[in-house]
Amino acid sequence: MPLLGFGVYQNYKTHESVLEAFKAGYRHIDSAQAYRNEAHVGSAFHGSGLEREKVFITTKCISKTHGYESTLRAVDLSLDRFGLDYVDLYLIHDPHKGKVLRLETYRALLDAQESGKIRTVGVSNFGVKHLEEIRCAGLPLPSVNQIELHPFCQQRSIVTYCREHSIIIQAYSPLIRGRMDHTVFTEAAAKHGRDPAQILLRWSLQKGFVPLPKSATPARIHSNTKLFDFSLDEEDMLRLEDLDKGKEGAVTWNPVDAD
Repeated sequence: MPLLGFGVYQNYKTHESVLEAFKAGYRHIDSAQAYRNEAHVGSAFHGSGLEREKVFITTKCISKTHGYESTLRAVDLSLDRFGLDYVDLYLIHDPHKGKVLRLETYRALLDAQESGKIRTVGVSNFGVKHLEEIRCAGLPLPSVNQIELHPFCQQRSIVTYCREHSIIIQAYSPLIRGRMDHTVFTEAAAKHGRDPAQILLRWSLQKGFVPLPKSATPARIHSNTKLFDFSLDEEDMLRLEDLDKGKEGAVTWNPVDAD
């Protein structure tokens, strides 16, 4: 899995943006059924000239499709929209609908993996309780948990659990939906000759997360990849760590506590 992904939530120029992302060097695209742009991601990939094994494509099934049979149908529908034989990572998008349907959905994804339609099974927005349900059911834990993560919302208990169980942590909304004017961000940006977005993405990488920035602006798509020729020092990281507001720092739905 590439260390940096390109998110396409609420991108109304998905085809063009994904092609631009490929030009910028992204090889990891994060989509979802709920985004209604799997077909656009697929058309961009097919028009890119890139080899299938060089591109990592993720999608997700939203709670309205949860359940065993409905999830199997959802996987087939995603493949048809992408125009692909398999997806690299398929996530349960959210933990809504309750324990029974969560586990049915998860078992369906494991079976789809066994049949070769999915390479890797994961979850999104799962709290420790939801992950423990999977473990206690005697099922293999997911390879990935994608959650909201940025300095204001650090989800420390979930991060600790995932690290203890070797679950890769993907970070959505790493740019705080554009709320990047805090002095800690701007001062670090000035110190390193970068912009605040690059500071936030570098923080995510140094924390061991896989950030998923999104943009429809070509210049921003490219600048968000310029992260591997500098690093934040210990003082920078501590200042960013101190910004955590817990659940109050979330800027999205963040349903990690769903029943």
